[in-house]
Amino acid sequence: MSAIRTVLGDVEPGLLGRCDSHDHLFLASPQLSGQELDDPVAAEAELRAFAAAGGRAVVQWTPYGMGRGGAGLARLSRATGVRLVAATGLHQAAHYDESVLRGLFTGDRLTELFVEELTAGLREPGVPAGVRAGMIKVAGGFHGLDEHARRVMTAAAEAHHATGAPIGVHHELGTGAPDVLDLLCDRLGVPPERVLLGHLNRFPDLRLHRQAAESGAFIALDGPSRAHHATDHHLFDTVAALVGAGHAGQLLLGGDTTTRAARGAPGLPFLVGALAARITREFGAELTERLLVANPARAFAADWL
Repeated sequence: MSAIRTVLGDVEPGLLGRCDSHDHLFLASPQLSGQELDDPVAAEAELRAFAAAGGRAVVQWTPYGMGRGGAGLARLSRATGVRLVAATGLHQAAHYDESVLRGLFTGDRLTELFVEELTAGLREPGVPAGVRAGMIKVAGGFHGLDEHARRVMTAAAEAHHATGAPIGVHHELGTGAPDVLDLLCDRLGVPPERVLLGHLNRFPDLRLHRQAAESGAFIALDGPSRAHHATDHHLFDTVAALVGAGHAGQLLLGGDTTTRAARGAPGLPFLVGALAARITREFGAELTERLLVANPARAFAADWL
């Protein structure tokens, strides 16, 4: 039976509720020194505000080895009532120590890591037994894929075929979607509807957006955060163009808060509060519910193997 894998267990897709489809409660990287999201108290406050605004679920795209806070995710979900989906996978090589990557790229260890975290539990100190990932996060480069990206995406595809998990993709400055779809779907056999293309709105090429949507993949529009505010001014044009082209059922919304300075500005509640209200005024309540409820319920559900 199809289910969404949260940190507290599998749930029926219809129970997910209003969902922030791409965000971060915890995140750490050498590329963001001094801006780590590593405060459980702040994360809980943000989730409580999100719940008060009508939010019911958050998908955290922080992958393995980037301070995803796995040890506290189950406690936060219980304390706030917000369903949390965790990610396995790897980001770009720049976010990791080279020695860590050497170990993971030996033999089939990377695929094994992804499968283990999706089926048995997160491989992270202090994580309670049974807290599992519900998606795989990978990343491309600027207008293309380097060798690191290709190896990670190959392992992600293998893990998808072994588990059914959806794959979320970071696109650097919104570029490279054709290369990603060619590798994951055409070459590695991942069904396009199991792929979530993130950040495309950072590269406001509506022709590219339509081309990507025509593949059948989900499009995650994930900009309303101080860290990514430059995408906000064309969010509604992007939504209008893709809805007009018949792709309303493939659109997802997320805040993508990635730095300490961006937390709370506007924060998780903005997505299901002020932004949802604007979308309703512009496009109607039915589309708002599709973007925040129905589409995430399909995008993150899997027939887990």
